[in-house]
Amino acid sequence: MAAGTPDSETPARAFRLEPYSYPHVRALMDGLGLAEPVAVTLVRRGHRSVEEARAFLEATEAHDPFEFGSMEEVTERIRDAVGHGRTITVHGDYDCDGVCSTAILVHALRELGATCDWYIPDRLGEGYGLTLGGVERLAARGTGLLLTADCGITCAGEVAAARAAGMDVIVTDHHEPDEARLPDCPLLHPRVSGYPFGELCATGVAYKLSAALLGAERAGEDLDLVALATVTDLVPLQGENRALVRAGLRVARQGGRPGLRALCAAAGVRPEGLDEGDLAFRLGPRINAAGRLYRADAGVELLLTADEGRAAAIATELDRANRERRDAERLVLSAADRARGALPAELASAPALVLAGEGWHPGVVGIVASRMAERHFVPAVLIAIDGDGRGRGSGRSIPGFDLLAALDACGEHLLRYGGHRAAAGLEIEAGRLEDFRAAFVAQAGAMLGDRDQVRTEVIDAVVGGESLGHDVAEQLERLAPFGMGNPGVRLLVPSARVCEVRPMGEGERHARFRLQSGSRSALGVAFGVNGELGAAWLAEPVDVSLRLELNEWKGTVEPRVVLGELYPEGLAVEPQEPRRPTDEEWWRRLDAEREAPLGNWPPPLVSGDSVLALCADALRRRELVERAAAPARFGGGPVAIASARLADSAALALAELGQAGRGVALADWAALVRTPSMAAGFEHVVLIDPPPFPHLERLALPARAGGNGHGPGFLHLAWGEAEVELALRVHAEEWPLRPTLVALYRALIDPGRDLREALQGVAGHPRSPEVAGRRVRVLEEAGVASWQESGSARALRVVSSGTKDLERLETFAAYRDRYEEGRRFLSRRRQLS
Repeated sequence: MAAGTPDSETPARAFRLEPYSYPHVRALMDGLGLAEPVAVTLVRRGHRSVEEARAFLEATEAHDPFEFGSMEEVTERIRDAVGHGRTITVHGDYDCDGVCSTAILVHALRELGATCDWYIPDRLGEGYGLTLGGVERLAARGTGLLLTADCGITCAGEVAAARAAGMDVIVTDHHEPDEARLPDCPLLHPRVSGYPFGELCATGVAYKLSAALLGAERAGEDLDLVALATVTDLVPLQGENRALVRAGLRVARQGGRPGLRALCAAAGVRPEGLDEGDLAFRLGPRINAAGRLYRADAGVELLLTADEGRAAAIATELDRANRERRDAERLVLSAADRARGALPAELASAPALVLAGEGWHPGVVGIVASRMAERHFVPAVLIAIDGDGRGRGSGRSIPGFDLLAALDACGEHLLRYGGHRAAAGLEIEAGRLEDFRAAFVAQAGAMLGDRDQVRTEVIDAVVGGESLGHDVAEQLERLAPFGMGNPGVRLLVPSARVCEVRPMGEGERHARFRLQSGSRSALGVAFGVNGELGAAWLAEPVDVSLRLELNEWKGTVEPRVVLGELYPEGLAVEPQEPRRPTDEEWWRRLDAEREAPLGNWPPPLVSGDSVLALCADALRRRELVERAAAPARFGGGPVAIASARLADSAALALAELGQAGRGVALADWAALVRTPSMAAGFEHVVLIDPPPFPHLERLALPARAGGNGHGPGFLHLAWGEAEVELALRVHAEEWPLRPTLVALYRALIDPGRDLREALQGVAGHPRSPEVAGRRVRVLEEAGVASWQESGSARALRVVSSGTKDLERLETFAAYRDRYEEGRRFLSRRRQLS
């Protein structure tokens, strides 16, 4: 379903719901005590069995460091270097992962008693990774063992140069390797080295090496850095990474590292309340900022120092660098917008963006590339051109696009490049820019299909207002940590209303609101909306995507929703007007009711696939299902409707839908009485309104799993007090009570009234032939009216105007008893609602 938006530059959005197996959901609900939205989320994300879901929630996956195939050789070489007193240099990288992995390795080497130092290349002067110039500097200062962190796997030539200069070399890295040209030295890499979990970041690899050297308990002191780097480097938060981040957050919240305590103070974060969001958006950017603008080794010093004063000074330095980074980012973002505007129309709207400019700060082009990719939903590469005609660039991808593979295809135009599917860096001669742009745009067009260029939001579960409470929010937290590969849970509340919008926050940049869903409401917040949501979104019901979280404020913890997207409510499939009975069918059914024996009720139904919604009056409930529930909006087809007031063919069409195994059907209890076989084939039975008689309620019970031997299926009770009230009103209309008979009598004595019109009643909610037949039957038995037929002509003539004692009539008494039975049963249901 596409979303409207006030920003014309924002690409069209849509939400998507993946199919899932409801039996798996129920198994998780029963086996793990989970709320339905939480179980649905787990099943949709691939955790289908109780064992799989429990393993994911507990997040305890861990592997022995020596499952790296090369770990024995690596540790032996390190211990040999330590034993012989050789200087070990840890060569890191200038981003957060490089800084944290460097700090862990330096700490581990110091614990072993090694003579060690570190080297972080200058982003602006040297660029990423091992360089020949860097190797020469390390050789000149006496490095005996060069141990890389977060780099080196693609630097076969530089490694060879280091070895030729007399250095031993060990590479620890996690970036995409060139299998055809690996460095000739021991490699510690989660995929190249055959480790069981291939998605560790460089800091995760460094931690495993530290554990192999020191043991798990001593190495565990650095798990806070593993969590920080794992989250900020955007590796998947799955498998062992989930366990490492959870454990690392526990260490970080203890506040034992002076550098992180000082950084938290500078960022306005309470260490004891740290979560993955703080790592990603508060701490990580401050460590990255130093490397983007000037000296990245400030971050290493911060994470290693035990001096509180020195930690505070460095944290202040990084905080200032982060503010400068934001200023530089704004300038480059504005320049990039102008550069895009200057492109020819076919390039500005192409399936990829390549933008370049002189004077752009190369330290922030990666962040701005990410902003452009998000804003325009295309892969984006931004290149800063220096005074020598050389460009340094960064690229960011979108889902479904392998950025590194695209650069491989365009490599002839580049001096060097590297990275992975989502992000990459490159260098280029300015004179090759246009050739590269043409090749990259063409490659993106070949790799991306139409669907890839529509921003699609994946919804985990569709919920109502009753699911936005504390219990569900608390259970959802068990799926954390959230990030790459395990995004925050996105819920969709259909046909909700957003109201009571008020600005909040510094400069009124955000907004508070109340979300109304049915009779329930929830407090919410929308970030970055300048204090308003727009009148167009407040006038009508909308489909709302959101996150549900627990918010702590002044010692109180309460659930709140965080707004994601607003989607206009609407039908994806135009509903078809249901067919009313023809005159022939209507009279035939009326005659059958006049002659039917009293107390003739249907046998039990059989349930199978799909969804059958049962209600008091399908035509009254039609809008609820076709608009409020709107299965077509969520990947279903049109709604099949069966009602006693519609043609019998409607029930046959509904039965076909059930047999097809997909879709939503709506039927009223009266239709089920007429055609009980139509329920066969439906897996789910949803009771929108309670049935008027207990035996009808029992008809739905076989839909439960294994119920009465009818096979798997599920019964869902969706009614409350309002639904019981409607069921009582409809029930009263079904039976010929005195007021209804008086109304029919008055219609019959109107000389200009058509007979079928008089028997059907009001046009909006006409009576079924069966209901009309009951009324005729009582009037006939009372001697008030006489049914006459002549060929195809029919007449119900009033033959008496005298008062009749209806209580003495067998038919009226039977119908009255039937009404009272249903009224009492529904009244008891009201007490339970």
